[in-house]
Amino acid sequence: MKIVFATHNPNKLKEVKQLLPSSIELLSLDDIGCFDEIPETGDTLEENAKIKADYVTNNYGHSCFSDDTGLLIEALNGAPGVYSARYAGGQKNAKDNMTKVLTELKGKTNREAHFKTVIHLNLEGGSHIFEGIVNGSITENVVGVRGFGYDPIFKPKGFAETFGELPAKTKNSISHRGRAVQKLIAFLKTQTL
Repeated sequence: MKIVFATHNPNKLKEVKQLLPSSIELLSLDDIGCFDEIPETGDTLEENAKIKADYVTNNYGHSCFSDDTGLLIEALNGAPGVYSARYAGGQKNAKDNMTKVLTELKGKTNREAHFKTVIHLNLEGGSHIFEGIVNGSITENVVGVRGFGYDPIFKPKGFAETFGELPAKTKNSISHRGRAVQKLIAFLKTQTL
């Protein structure tokens, strides 16, 4: 079975490829000749994931899955949420995004937050959704240099370190994206038997 992961990110692709059974051939957007920046115009993570997967299925005829992720902070009424990547502006700069979050949380005692990843899969005419969530809190300062995005200011529940400090293997085993991908893989394995 061939399936497209709607990403241009080789690291994301490699990570997921290692988890899939050998009966599934995973392709990237580059592999199918799609070099477009697919617009994420949805109001929710679910809508954005669907938009990207549908774009590939409708324009290239492939089974496809896509993900969208957001950081949801209680004291900010769920912001940055669906706008996580561009919270501080269209330049999508992680440092600027973290600075904006830390500034907005200054003086607030409630620092509870969670990351949520939604995966939308189009397979053989059907659509399937998989979700992963990890609860935690926002730190007072940037701590750690690992990971990407908001990782250096997010401390997962039950850990003393931020995602920016944890080794990739540990982070991936407990992360929102890791949990959503495991559900996707479990489903795909049932489709290839």
